[in-house]
Amino acid sequence: MEVDIEARRRKQRELMVQLVERKVRSRAQQLYDERGPGDGHALNDWVKAESEVLENSILAPMYRRVKKSDSQVVRHEAAANFTDDSSAFESPA
Repeated sequence: MEVDIEARRRKQRELMVQLVERKVRSRAQQLYDERGPGDGHALNDWVKAESEVLENSILAPMYRRVKKSDSQVVRHEAAANFTDDSSAFESPA
């Protein structure tokens, strides 16, 4: 029973994150459309859209918490995959 509750909560969090990201994506597209065509502004559009969406969203605390935990997992996995193999930098004999 405990597993079912945790699985359900995890699925609900995933769905809420997807909902927020869909709203952010839509707002970022609006910002792009308002500015007009041009490359190099995608990250700015996304950050501004994310800020605007989260400012007005009851889901903001949960979204930030999930994103923070996701980034910690990615950093942990990257650190675990890093090996200090100095032999890779040695010149061939």
